[in-house]
Amino acid sequence: MHTALIIEDDPALLRGLKDNFEAQGYRVQVARNGSDGLSSVLSVPAPDLVLLDIMLPQMNGFEICRAARSRGLDMPIIMLTAKDREEDVVRGLELGADDYVTKPFNIHELLARARAFLRRYRTPAANRFRFGPFQLDLTARKLLRDETPVLLTAKEFGLLEFLVRRSGRALSRNQILDGVWGGDLMVNDRSVDRCVTTLRAKIEADPHRPLFIRTIRDIGYRFEVAESLV
Repeated sequence: MHTALIIEDDPALLRGLKDNFEAQGYRVQVARNGSDGLSSVLSVPAPDLVLLDIMLPQMNGFEICRAARSRGLDMPIIMLTAKDREEDVVRGLELGADDYVTKPFNIHELLARARAFLRRYRTPAANRFRFGPFQLDLTARKLLRDETPVLLTAKEFGLLEFLVRRSGRALSRNQILDGVWGGDLMVNDRSVDRCVTTLRAKIEADPHRPLFIRTIRDIGYRFEVAESLV
């Protein structure tokens, strides 16, 4: 049984989340302020999943996320954030959150995302990934589509590897820049967008309606495998 920790100060929302996650078989812990939330995150054993509101009494969600990651805790953290606060989302992702949902949100989508993260959580690192008709072989550094090689540039391959290894996670453009381009001062957000465009042209049936590399408006991208949300 997975343990979900919900850190939220809105009593009605907290109750609704608790009831829905318990109905799905989770053991649920709750915290109504940031201080209690951090204590629960750092408890032994640690929760398997954290749903984390950003605006909390005593200590905000950013501080909790930073503290968890600085102690090496790697459980999935999904932020609960207000609409039209893209800067909060980007900050949270860059502090180590895995994803976010904006209030009000669809509880079924949230439950699906939680299941998807927990399926991948602590899965041994793989060298081969399958998505749609493709197989990405990191050892041989090649991408196959139905056994036919797909030619990628070095940057396209690096971008695809970075995204696939973090499937389901929301990623800011800065995170992608750091992970794929490193400390290259000659690149910027547009470099990420251009590389995404050329990569989509090679792996998406319709690059204008992508199935795998999804755009997160004003934030970045998410690599999504459809089966992960079923």
